[in-house]
Amino acid sequence: MKTKPVLSTSILAMLCTAATASALTMDTVTIGDPGNPDHTTGYGGVATTYAIGKYEVTLNQYREFLAAVAVTDTYGLYNPSMGTDLNSRGITQTGSPGSYAYAVIGDGNRPVTYVSWFDAARFSNWLHNGQPSTGSQTAGTTETGAYALNGTISGVGISKGGGAQYWIPSESEWYKAAYYQPAAVGGDTDGYWLYSTGSNETPNSRNGSVSDANSGNFIRSATPAADGVNDGYAVSGSTSYSDSQNYLTDVGAFTQADSYYGTFDQGGNVWEWNDAVISYDYLISSSRGLRGGSWGDTKFYIHSSNRSYNDPTYEDSYVGFRVATVPEPTVSVSLMLVGGLLLARRKRPSAL
Repeated sequence: MKTKPVLSTSILAMLCTAATASALTMDTVTIGDPGNPDHTTGYGGVATTYAIGKYEVTLNQYREFLAAVAVTDTYGLYNPSMGTDLNSRGITQTGSPGSYAYAVIGDGNRPVTYVSWFDAARFSNWLHNGQPSTGSQTAGTTETGAYALNGTISGVGISKGGGAQYWIPSESEWYKAAYYQPAAVGGDTDGYWLYSTGSNETPNSRNGSVSDANSGNFIRSATPAADGVNDGYAVSGSTSYSDSQNYLTDVGAFTQADSYYGTFDQGGNVWEWNDAVISYDYLISSSRGLRGGSWGDTKFYIHSSNRSYNDPTYEDSYVGFRVATVPEPTVSVSLMLVGGLLLARRKRPSAL
């Protein structure tokens, strides 16, 4: 059974809403147990406490980002396929450079796709810088912060800087959030599960569930078909691919199928970028890491042993991301900080 750790709450964020009413709220969970060992795969050990997105970054959140910094969209944060690929479409762009506007199509709680590693890094910088809304992609909005991008749009020479407030999780940070649970509190004997649902058993493929603690948005087929469970693609319940079907589920739609720390959808829905730089002799250039599998992948790709990669400029209907951040203050510290503010009133990838 997945016994949950005690996590800090979002009291500071909730109490500060009036001062920052237009700011995005990024739901995060604290990943404790610092200094845990690596899994036998060589990943998962993290020396410090950190926090990570409870969910993948959503269409609503990414639209807010575009509206804030992409009036001209100097560095291509918007991919036109976001509005046209029926498998995942969710954001439209209208207007012309200097006056671009963005709108969400349908349910904005689905994960954003067609985002590159560089898009994720610029989103992280924007969060790090306090979500400025200047319309431009410049130093102080997207080009400096956690990552010193300064116009860089290719290559793997950018590393997270010191003092980062939001960033793309390292491979081990992502891996620990997905699979780790200390054996002493109900985890597997080695402290790691094979799937991000806190299980060593293959999850069920289905279109969201409020009762199945071992399920996700990927492809699994059973014979005979199981009436909405393991009938192929999770959303459509079919083994046949359709180019007109939107295959994404809302983040957190599998309400019981979270990890030990409380993250959702780290197995299926969309692949997620991590900060790993992966180089192999047969690659033309170095790549960035991807993990978790997607709506269009089988159980092999959502297994903890699957380490994947692609060029950091890669964008597709299969690919999204989540962010990592500093852990929240404890409740008591949060209340003290808020009190001070109130008194002051001054506020598809390749598999290895």
